[in-house]
Amino acid sequence: LSDPINARTFAKAEQLGLPIMTICSTCQGVFAQANYRLKNDSEYREKINREYLAEEGLKYKGTTEVKHLLWVLFEDYGVDKLKTMIRRPLKGLRVSPFYGCFLRRPPEAITPTKELSRRKNYLDELIGILGAELTDISGKGKCCGFPILTANEENSLAMAGKHTGEAKEKGADCMVTPCPLCHLNLDGNQPRAEAQKGEKIGLPILHLPQFVGLALGFDPEEMNLKRHIVSTQAVETKVEMLA
Repeated sequence: LSDPINARTFAKAEQLGLPIMTICSTCQGVFAQANYRLKNDSEYREKINREYLAEEGLKYKGTTEVKHLLWVLFEDYGVDKLKTMIRRPLKGLRVSPFYGCFLRRPPEAITPTKELSRRKNYLDELIGILGAELTDISGKGKCCGFPILTANEENSLAMAGKHTGEAKEKGADCMVTPCPLCHLNLDGNQPRAEAQKGEKIGLPILHLPQFVGLALGFDPEEMNLKRHIVSTQAVETKVEMLA
């Protein structure tokens, strides 16, 4: 039922004449793949319309665009405008990017043109734009482990420990991810990953809007940083010192 459910969402947005923005990489990946199938196979789209949407008086014509917040910042809002909004440059803050496995694949749905191939590096670029220092890691485009948490907890925690551990070893002050599910595993399950790994990691994980919010001058309390499992206090203190 995944495609019919997503087609319904696309049809409602299409009625409003608006694109869809999501703050979740997993949603973006699922949306993008469904939209790719529906846009490129008219017979399949009509089947979905006929068998699932017609009852509600809906019809998806295949015109809805779905974009992650990260893409919107670059492609719609604009980097130059974003720079003028920075109130707290993050200069000196060492940040590792973590895209996760859904924001860069499949390429035919996520980066269908040469121009849009830049999307695979937007998070790296954003870190520099906001004044922070990029601390790259090898697994930034791989799975965080959340999708297999219930099926294989041991491997899921090992994946979380590997990514956060590498970032910590390379000197990162924190990690930023555009995916709340990645955030859930990398932050929420980090203590369990530490126990499995047998060593302390203690790497703060920020969701993309929180990371941008810090640079724009938002108060940590406004962004609920205190609700994180791994304390963000060291990041907050460093950002205050840099301001």
